[in-house]
Amino acid sequence: MARSKEPAPPEQIAERIEDVDVSSEMQGSFLEYAYSVIYSRALPDARDGLKPVQRRIIYQMAEMGLRPDKGHVKSARVVGEVMGKLHPHGDSAIYDALVRLAQPWTMRLPLVDGHGNFGSLDDGPAAPRYTEARLHAAALALAENLDEDVVDFVPNYDNQFLQPAVLPAAFPNLLVNGASGIAVGMATNMAPHNLIEVVGAARHLIDNPDATLEELMDFIPGPDLPSGGTIVGLDGIKDAYATGRGAFKTRARVSIESITARKTGLVVTELPYLVGPEKVIEKIKDGVQSKKLSGISDVTDLTDRANGLRLVIGLKTGFSPEAVLEQLYRYTPLESSFSINNVALVEGGPRTMGLKELLEVYVNHRIVVVTRRSRHRLQKRKDRLHLVEGLLIAILDIDEVIEVIRSSDDSEQAKTRLMEVFDLSQLQAEYILELRLRRLTKFSRIELETERDDLLKEIAYLEELLGSDALLRAQVSAELDDAAEKFGTPRRTLLTEAKPSIAKAGGKAKKGAPVLEIQDTPCRVYISATGRAVRVDLSDDSEIAHPNRRSKHDAILVSLDTTTRSALAAVTNRGRLVRFTPVDLPSVPASSVQMRAGVKISDYLALTDRSERVLTIFHLDEARTLALGTARGVVKRLQMGSWPNKPDFEVITLKDGDSVVGAALATDEDQLVFISSDTSLLTYSAAAVRPQGRTASGVAGIKLAADASAIFFGVGHDRDGRAVVATVATSSATLTGTDPGSAKVSFLDDFPAKGRATGGVRAQRLLKGEDALSLAWVGPAPVFAVAADGTPRVLPQAGAKRDASGEALDGAVAALGHRI
Repeated sequence: MARSKEPAPPEQIAERIEDVDVSSEMQGSFLEYAYSVIYSRALPDARDGLKPVQRRIIYQMAEMGLRPDKGHVKSARVVGEVMGKLHPHGDSAIYDALVRLAQPWTMRLPLVDGHGNFGSLDDGPAAPRYTEARLHAAALALAENLDEDVVDFVPNYDNQFLQPAVLPAAFPNLLVNGASGIAVGMATNMAPHNLIEVVGAARHLIDNPDATLEELMDFIPGPDLPSGGTIVGLDGIKDAYATGRGAFKTRARVSIESITARKTGLVVTELPYLVGPEKVIEKIKDGVQSKKLSGISDVTDLTDRANGLRLVIGLKTGFSPEAVLEQLYRYTPLESSFSINNVALVEGGPRTMGLKELLEVYVNHRIVVVTRRSRHRLQKRKDRLHLVEGLLIAILDIDEVIEVIRSSDDSEQAKTRLMEVFDLSQLQAEYILELRLRRLTKFSRIELETERDDLLKEIAYLEELLGSDALLRAQVSAELDDAAEKFGTPRRTLLTEAKPSIAKAGGKAKKGAPVLEIQDTPCRVYISATGRAVRVDLSDDSEIAHPNRRSKHDAILVSLDTTTRSALAAVTNRGRLVRFTPVDLPSVPASSVQMRAGVKISDYLALTDRSERVLTIFHLDEARTLALGTARGVVKRLQMGSWPNKPDFEVITLKDGDSVVGAALATDEDQLVFISSDTSLLTYSAAAVRPQGRTASGVAGIKLAADASAIFFGVGHDRDGRAVVATVATSSATLTGTDPGSAKVSFLDDFPAKGRATGGVRAQRLLKGEDALSLAWVGPAPVFAVAADGTPRVLPQAGAKRDASGEALDGAVAALGHRI
């Protein structure tokens, strides 16, 4: 049995006892801990939007060469490299940060390309030995040009390696990807945004340093969440953009579909930010069991990798889908709240910032980065020019150079003599001594002279850039535009002004009697010619905006009197009919209808094809026929009613390459109008077109020349006055939007009616340089024209002869419509 070691005698123990005040020690230790958490762990830097661990991961992966064009490596290897060289914390913290950088449902623009099980909203990732990673191209943009002295480098935790204090950040990562973290006594929670929108605001701020918050919000109307969904109510977002703190509610994207021939269900295709389907299913089951939710028969998760999220909520017979959906918004995570707290590190300290300040910090950072990079490049090119000039001197008198070198005792003497004989610097002389014989050709001399000229041009450009603040800001703006072009994606989250549900209502509703939060009240829906939609709630004392008032985006494509929960149909240029209700459209006051406050109707209807656009809207129970005209001159009248029980379906069978250019409701007494690109206008009675079935492809509507196409189709009735014809002629040889062209406005009744499938009559005489009509429109006077950004354009007065030439425009016209 081993014996225990005898304790040392008391006289051999050197005692060192100090009296310490416990409160002072605790205060000092806690303060050091708090500083460490705030500055080194929990809060992102406002310049690159990264916490220290995230920055170290991206930097170390770039040093390891884990580029997008290289293979993946084990995540455990990345974690080991980061922990061993840069991050003095546990491997689990590093791996958690790495996983978050790779999750597309967390990051709006993922920075790590993960391979393997990186988890889900309802489950964690696999261990790092099972997953692999490499950098995403966007992460390389954050870390580009680090070898050109663009940022300061600081020592790592043991002073063995250097690491960047901040990354150059080619795009505003903090706004794009957001951030979340809990420090000591403070926290940050920032929502992701759309890269294209953020870059647009940053570039506007570069050009206009005194820009207001309202101007910046024209570019960034609200967050753009990775999971999509719908943001309802924008007041909290405005508060957050102004003060740095606010809150908003997000709703799932839900559609009402027929599950079977006799059963209707709610289909969820997008969830609120960071809400998983399993959590939603669990809350629905709890709500049904506790009798908070009624009318739900079952919940099925049909999510897969091919089709994405698809959560089907079956409804019992006799229950209103809208009412059940409203209950789901109230009692389940299908509606979730997000609190914004924009806290980030600025100049080494935490600060709460609004939208403009966040953009200013980033823009100033990029100006510093571009300035330092330009100085570094300028010095590099000057150093290279110095050597090239020395080489040219040597090549011009190479025989004497060789003689000087051969007659020297050693290299040091040769260097000294070269400097004296040819008036060279020490660097030039050393470079000449290292010159290889194969460089002594005539071709090498030409190469050196070309290189010298190029270097002189680059030096002049860099000196001009560094000497002009305007050029420097323009360079930053251009690089931001490049980043948006490379990595930008369309907006995923729909923004609406609809009021969110009250999660904790004061009174209790009767069991089994669902109550709709938003009443079915009269309203008017407007869709502008530029594709924006708003809803105007009408009452007995409502007064629609005066027609002489001008505002952006007020050229109206179509307007419809309806109610907030009516079933409406939209017809697109792809020949599809899409069902929708106007309940979630942004509501604007009747006294001042501003279309710029509207939502893109393509986003509202979730049109996945960016080229698909809405042509008209109407009630699903409309008694009139629907008339459609295509670019190839086909016309069709479709009898309303007996629609398929689907959210969208085709109303015309189009041939390959054809598209619908116009759609409108028509009766037999109405006049159908075609206008072609070669200036032909054809009008005839709608009675000449026999109504067909939904899948029919139509009949010949207008006879077109070989190189012509129909650019407008519509119905020529006008209940309030004489209908007018507006046409715009341009040259196809110029870029779109650069040639204003000429325009003409005539009365429709000046054009004679002809038979269907004929060629029509000339609608505008082309001027010299013009070869086609680019736009045409028929409708009630007065016609209204707008540019691509919604700026009004002045058109000639109505009353021109039907075949007269047009009058020159003051600017390019992008769309035609009527006034509100």
